[in-house]
Amino acid sequence: MTLHRRSLLALGGAALSLDLAAPRPARAQPAWPEKPLRLVVPFPAGSTPDLLARTLAPHYTTALGQPCVVDNRAGAGGNIGTDMVAKAVDGHTIGLTINGPLATARALYPHLPYDPQKDLAPVSWLARAGQVLVVHPELKAQSFAEFVALAKAQPGMLTYGSVGPGSGGHLAMVDIAARTGIALEHVTYRGFPQAVLDLVAGRISAVVLTVAGILPQIREQKVRALAVTAEARLPQLPGVPTLIECGLPGATSYAWNALVAPASMPAEHVERLARETKAALASPQVRQAIETGGFEIVGSGPQELAAWIAEETSRWGGLIEKLGIKADG
Repeated sequence: MTLHRRSLLALGGAALSLDLAAPRPARAQPAWPEKPLRLVVPFPAGSTPDLLARTLAPHYTTALGQPCVVDNRAGAGGNIGTDMVAKAVDGHTIGLTINGPLATARALYPHLPYDPQKDLAPVSWLARAGQVLVVHPELKAQSFAEFVALAKAQPGMLTYGSVGPGSGGHLAMVDIAARTGIALEHVTYRGFPQAVLDLVAGRISAVVLTVAGILPQIREQKVRALAVTAEARLPQLPGVPTLIECGLPGATSYAWNALVAPASMPAEHVERLARETKAALASPQVRQAIETGGFEIVGSGPQELAAWIAEETSRWGGLIEKLGIKADG
């Protein structure tokens, strides 16, 4: 082989080596979302999660460049729709749900078809609302302390309503009873409107529910508010003390809403959803709609929501297991 030919071969090999070592241009990632987003709400139309979803959906449509369609899939306390989100693999399904399916369902339902911690990706903790303990106005209790004293004097005679074992109102009252040593009779309803009607009529003694669900009756003095379950007094009820002020440190409880995605959704898509959600919640129109409903906007990222779910699961799931509460009563 001549020197000239050997030189050409060597140069060709070097060129090939350099070509192989050179960085390749990054392959362009497909735009996301590529098709309409499905926002599953595991509760019926007109419910708080549904109203919140329909408030946020137009923002997602504008910001993400694809329609965002709200899909109501109610049933089993929110577990049916939440399970649909957990099992979705199309990359375009998300869910807006409440504390039950995320924090207490695993303790309440022995055969829950999804694992809230393994099958769902937290996106954003949207909003929370403190609850209020209200009683019939003829009940001889003008304050929370008098309510406790009356319940202790008549064990099991006072009644309270909720939408079922393990619901927010039920667990809040169970927590109050455990902290004060009182015994109350639980009455289950299919929905809060009927419980409120029975409270106003005097057929039950008390209810714990979000302020938006009972504020008109409080203002019309058809019921009496004794205490709120938030850390601070509620703007709508500035004269009503918190349970903490009433001598029960740590006695807080909230109804809350969160945006979640299937665990299979890529992290960058989850983060983008979280950013757009935060932007939507900063909108004056969205903020007004949510705060008018009695909720306090949180607008967290995925990590904060994950920590909150873990805290709520430990607290309320632990209480459910300790007391042997079952979803069927």
